Amino acid sequence: MKINEVITILEELAPLSYSEDFDNTGLIVGEGNTEVSGILVTLDTLERVVDEAIDNNCNLIVSFHPIVFSGLKKFNNKNYVERVIIKSIKNNIAIFAIHTALDNSWNGVNAMICEKLNLKNRKILIPKNDTIQKLFTYVPTASVKKVRNALFKAGAGNIGNYSKCSFNIKGTGSYMGNENSNPLVGEKGEIRFEDEVQIGVTFQKHLQSSVLKALYDSHPYEEVAYEVTTLENTNPQIGMGMIGELNKEVNERDFLSFLKDTMKTDCIRHSKLLKKPIKKIAVLGGSGSFAIETAKQAGANVFVTADLKYHDFFKAENSILLADIGHYESEQYTKELLASFLNKKISNFAIILSQINTNSITYF
Repeated sequence: MKINEVITILEELAPLSYSEDFDNTGLIVGEGNTEVSGILVTLDTLERVVDEAIDNNCNLIVSFHPIVFSGLKKFNNKNYVERVIIKSIKNNIAIFAIHTALDNSWNGVNAMICEKLNLKNRKILIPKNDTIQKLFTYVPTASVKKVRNALFKAGAGNIGNYSKCSFNIKGTGSYMGNENSNPLVGEKGEIRFEDEVQIGVTFQKHLQSSVLKALYDSHPYEEVAYEVTTLENTNPQIGMGMIGELNKEVNERDFLSFLKDTMKTDCIRHSKLLKKPIKKIAVLGGSGSFAIETAKQAGANVFVTADLKYHDFFKAENSILLADIGHYESEQYTKELLASFLNKKISNFAIILSQINTNSITYF
């Protein structure tokens, strides 16, 4: 298996097209056509992690965080980023980062937090915009079933808990081929009127190429008429953060104790206790201050996230409990998620979970 094939598998979990604009996801070091000897999965790619990959004969590191966020002008071994890049290149180690693509995935970072906290009735906290597209195409009556089923097989027509969703309108299409045409029915230079069906389906934007390929491969016409538009509809399956509910209400102190034990953190920084029961919980792994207002508007009793600054805690305004559990702690289970997913998909070589704790923060 080649690196590009592994990346294709990972994009089943978290398409890179849903990464945030500021991010640097994808293959950072290495060539996509390289044969894979083994995969090491980590949260961060540090020098020790590259050494671990070498020791385990892994030539691909799948990392949550990208080692390079912005452009590098020099490679002089003067900081940890340059040292990692140089060591990985010298030892033919490729580095792939998935970061905010996995943050925005329904089964990603925040789903893992919800799973650990046993939250039910989960929903995306901040749905990502411009992720749903709609296809209209026009098909002769005899080929409608074939084309529609091909679009469904390519992933079109899925809406929430429903699949094979489409809208079909009967009508009459017209066409006239020029001297270079090869019409399915009729003659060149002759105007034809055919019974056709307009098929409308929606799909996730990362599926566009496969949906259009399915359309072209199944459609009988020499020239396929279609329209693709991007919708403003809210996407319930893609976005930052999640919100869910505990099975029963608990008091604040009991919840914070449960949170501390479950997320294995030595410290929870939190806003003022409100003496209100906790039932509805919003979560966002990593730096989540930008979602405080959204969590409040969603009616969350507590917002679990990381990297809150001093003034962020004032935003609680006696309406929500803010709980900062630490950046590493909020994302620590991510590498387990990635390793488990890859192990289910790939069986012909080693997939190793890094044993190195890359947390850069300690508590006294």
